Amino acid sequence: MTSPPVPREPRRIVVPLIKLDTDRRLGHEWDDWDGGPLENGGDFSAPARLYFSSAAAGLAIAALALGALLYLLSPRLAQISPSLPRALAVALASLLVLSGMWLVLLAISYFTGRAMLPPVLAERGLMLRTLHLATRAGTLFGVRRDRTEHASVLVYDRLALARRHAVNASELLILIPRCLSRDALNGVLDVANRYGVAAFVATRGQLARRVIRERRPKAVVAVACERDMVSGLYDVAGRIPVLGLTMTLPNGPCKDAALDLVKFESFVKVFLRDSRV
Repeated sequence: MTSPPVPREPRRIVVPLIKLDTDRRLGHEWDDWDGGPLENGGDFSAPARLYFSSAAAGLAIAALALGALLYLLSPRLAQISPSLPRALAVALASLLVLSGMWLVLLAISYFTGRAMLPPVLAERGLMLRTLHLATRAGTLFGVRRDRTEHASVLVYDRLALARRHAVNASELLILIPRCLSRDALNGVLDVANRYGVAAFVATRGQLARRVIRERRPKAVVAVACERDMVSGLYDVAGRIPVLGLTMTLPNGPCKDAALDLVKFESFVKVFLRDSRV
């Protein structure tokens, strides 16, 4: 009588990890930090509506600036053609109306969780071009840039999630910063190991872009502070799908950062075709 076969334990994949340097070395996005405690313990949570209001304000300011320039140049433009100033004014007004309609459709997409616009007009194209605009507009009205950028990332992620893009574990890349606390780092690596996804510590933005260029993933889950996240999305998200998770900075920038591991794992699972462990 033969004994029943012994069940094999699932294969565990060891995730590659670049050497972690725990000393604080500020990224260039934090050149303006004065060394003092950060607002609200480094938690810059903000509602998504802050992005929409800041983007709307930025588009309106840009339209007003162009309108003022057109008004000043109208006499000279009229010398070229009497109808040219009017035609340009109509074009500018039409552009402003289209921008408003686009922002409304973007808001509907966010609040309904349905993709109302193609990627090139949303999170993988036109929206990326408004991230810095929204940040600058918010700053003009006294809103800390980190809060506006947190709201921008919320909107971006919701739009990206609506695409339901799925890849194999070998096609997914996890990018994390060097400044995670030890507990947060261990939690991230545990998730990466359980799902068999490669994780890399990107000590600066240039290295992150190089890792993406060399490994050529089909999707990325990235962890960063709001400032680095917005810059990274601007550079990368137009080419490959990205989900971005921002951190809290209880001890200031670039040291002992914390993150929501439950949300992080949910981002990994969203991208995987088969997320069973």
